[in-house]
Amino acid sequence: MDVTSFGIDHDTLLRGIYVSRKDTVENGVLTTFDIRMKEPNREMVLDTSVMHTIEHLMATFFRSHPIWAEKTIYIGPMGCRTGMYAIFKGDLESKDVAEIIKECYEYMSNFSEEIPAAKSEMCGNYLDHNLAITKIECKKFVDDILSCIKEENMIYPRQNG
Repeated sequence: MDVTSFGIDHDTLLRGIYVSRKDTVENGVLTTFDIRMKEPNREMVLDTSVMHTIEHLMATFFRSHPIWAEKTIYIGPMGCRTGMYAIFKGDLESKDVAEIIKECYEYMSNFSEEIPAAKSEMCGNYLDHNLAITKIECKKFVDDILSCIKEENMIYPRQNG
C-alpha cells in the first residue's frame, strides 16, 4: 500500500510544514504539503468550523497572491483535523514555502472582514465557520512554530519497519 501518510510516525510527529508527496505530471512536479497545526493523538484536534474557515481564508490568500496564485493547485483540510494540505506546482521543499505559509497564517490571524464565500450560494455549509477561534489557532501556530521553524518541524518522522 502506497499511502505516504500511513508511513509517518504519528506518535512523534510535531507541528510544522512537511513534504507529504511529490507527483510528476506531464513535464512538471506537484508537491503536496502537510501543514500540521496539531500534534496527532496528543492535542485536541481543530473544530470543523475552524478548519472550514481556514480553508476559505487560505484559498483566498493563495489564489489572490501575485506569485503563488498560479502555483496553487489545492488547499484543503486533513480528515483527522490536525492540519491542512496544500498542493503547489514545483519541486519544492518545506523551506521553500515556510515564509509564504507564515505570511498566510499571519493574514488569517489578523483577518477581520467577512469570511470570503461564506454565503449559501457559494458554499455547501456556509454557516459552519468560526473566525474568532480561527484567529486564535492561526496566531498560536505562527507564534509557536512558524516564527521560529526548525528542521524537526520540516522532516517527517518515519515509522520503523
